[in-house]
Amino acid sequence: MVLEAFAPIDAQWRERLTKLDIAVDEVPKIHALDPDSVNWPPEVVADGPVPLSRLIPAGIDRHGTATRARVVLFRRPLEQRAKDPDDLTDLVHDVLVQQVSTYLGVEPEVIDPDLPGAED
Repeated sequence: MVLEAFAPIDAQWRERLTKLDIAVDEVPKIHALDPDSVNWPPEVVADGPVPLSRLIPAGIDRHGTATRARVVLFRRPLEQRAKDPDDLTDLVHDVLVQQVSTYLGVEPEVIDPDLPGAED
């Protein structure tokens, strides 16, 4: 399902995404300190106080090994917000569009002009 949601993005942007990995975790390991007034950074896509995904930049791990940038999708929060499997695929696609746009430094509408809420 993640691959299906990512396929149209990858087809158009493959050359610029060769150093980006996609991963799935069950639940987020990040939490809002104050759920009533949370303000997530751009690398987190959330539904209010609940993170749906996070973009982790490339860097160096604690062992001194280079790491690749990766988008981590949080399975349970995404599933809880979807009405059915098609809705889940659409939601994952929209979240991936947001994350890829942050990774590339462009507006989400550049990645997917048909994104809900995009200007006509």
